[in-house]
Amino acid sequence: MIFWFSLLIVIALLIFSLISIRYTENTVMENSMEYTLQIIGQVNRDIDYYIGYMENISAMMTESGDVQRYLFADMEEDEREVLERRIITQFDTVIKTRQDISNIAVVSSRERYIINNGADRLNENIAMNEVDWYMDALRRTNHRLTASHVQHVIRNNYKWVITLGKGILNPDSGFKEAVFFIDLNYKLIKDLCENNSLATNSYVFIIDEQGKIIYHPQQQLLYSGLKEEKIAEVLDCPTNYFVTDEGQASRLYTISASEKTGWLTVGVVSLSELMKNRRETQNIYIFTAAALLLFTVLLATFWARAITRPIKELKDSMKAVEKGNFGEAGVSPRADNEIGSLSNSFNLMTVRIQQLMEQNTYVQEEKRKSELKALRSQINPHFLYNTLDSIIWMAEGGKNTEVVRMTAALARLLRQSIGHENDRVTLEQEIAHARSYLIIQQMRYQDKLEYEIRMDESLRDEEVISLILQPLVENAIYHGIKYKGSKGLVTITVAGQEDHLILKVADNGKGMDAETLQHIFEKSQRNDQNNGVGVYNVHTRVQLYYGMEYGLRFESELGSGTTAIITIPRARQAGTSGDNENEHEEHEEL
Repeated sequence: MIFWFSLLIVIALLIFSLISIRYTENTVMENSMEYTLQIIGQVNRDIDYYIGYMENISAMMTESGDVQRYLFADMEEDEREVLERRIITQFDTVIKTRQDISNIAVVSSRERYIINNGADRLNENIAMNEVDWYMDALRRTNHRLTASHVQHVIRNNYKWVITLGKGILNPDSGFKEAVFFIDLNYKLIKDLCENNSLATNSYVFIIDEQGKIIYHPQQQLLYSGLKEEKIAEVLDCPTNYFVTDEGQASRLYTISASEKTGWLTVGVVSLSELMKNRRETQNIYIFTAAALLLFTVLLATFWARAITRPIKELKDSMKAVEKGNFGEAGVSPRADNEIGSLSNSFNLMTVRIQQLMEQNTYVQEEKRKSELKALRSQINPHFLYNTLDSIIWMAEGGKNTEVVRMTAALARLLRQSIGHENDRVTLEQEIAHARSYLIIQQMRYQDKLEYEIRMDESLRDEEVISLILQPLVENAIYHGIKYKGSKGLVTITVAGQEDHLILKVADNGKGMDAETLQHIFEKSQRNDQNNGVGVYNVHTRVQLYYGMEYGLRFESELGSGTTAIITIPRARQAGTSGDNENEHEEHEEL
């Protein structure tokens, strides 16, 4: 129970820990993504405001009458110079007040232009009608905002800039014939992106709708091919974020699109940076789970013992009952519950079983004694009648010696059969009883029967249950020797073997086949015309007295005879030869 309780708790804690860690990671990811979106959204708004401000400057310049007159009106040279100085003053004021403006210029297709303070000149190697952003600004009705590029239309002024251009309408022709442009350097955009830095190892970059770089903190590395950026993934992303699958180098990309410029501001954050507290969080969860596991295991142990203690006591009591130790089988009910009720029922059951067993033991003991007494008293009437008839016949024939011998043997047989109250007799007494029976049968059958008795003298005082040899001798005579054409031999052998006694009754009669031998212990095989008891009774009494591992077995071969073998444990007790003396005295009287 402790194991299963602990296993369930461990599984529950593991599931809880995994869910908690996963929930924490998802929460951190969602919070980081939301925070990053807010940051880059703010960057987008700041850039939109900045571009809007630059567009206002552009609009102010392009709608200025001075600029249009300078570019398109026919006037005297002195007047044109006055206008030029006025425009240059305006340009110079803007450049000095805005450090994020690299160049400010107005260029017409009539080769009239003013660049910065008027000292810069157009690059004579570049035809303006071949410059994409210039021609696009002439075609557009609104401002033209380029990606980052090297401004090469100004002589000796090759800077990385973003060009904001707007076409200027010639009121006389009705066409746009000039462009006002402002070259923005990266200072303000860089400040906006870097001041809104997300975290360590994170950055913000900006691309236009075609994927061209507007700003990137490592722009030079990108152009030189030393670094790659996920431009295609950003353009193809259907949502406003995605996560790269790069193992420990995985990154979170969040995307915010500008409604004004169409630019995409992208925030890039390293997942390892976002999850830098992940290990600490996992350790907290693990330590918490371990503490909870220890507490719950201790609690489970206490509960399991409280539940299993009475069950274990009940199990131990049942084992004691199995072994017959009813004195150790009592269980003390601990509570008024199902187990307590079961314990009470078990106590009542064991008491009742003990009473029934004691009663059954008493009944069986009395039955065994009755059976033994009945066995002792069961002298077959036919045998007694034939023996007495033989005595009469020998008396009439004047064979007084034979009459005395047979009468003495019959007297001993009767005395040994019904004269002992004790179940146990010595081997010497049991052999004497069998010998008396053999003497009578030998005299009856005269030259048809011989017998031999072999017993180690050291075994004469060994005790056995009474009346186990005579039925076997009788069985040997009536089922073996009687149907033999020649003289038969019955041999009784008693031998000791370590802790056992081996008693054998063998005959050289007709023997038995395997089928007869297999059913020899069935009651139906008994012949009531002999002794009414037979080998079945001997076998049953031996097992009843000594145990089921002991008893009677037969070895037989058809035409060669049969051997009955009794195996019983040795139980030597001190004995005397008084019974032999009594037999001798009785014989003398007869």
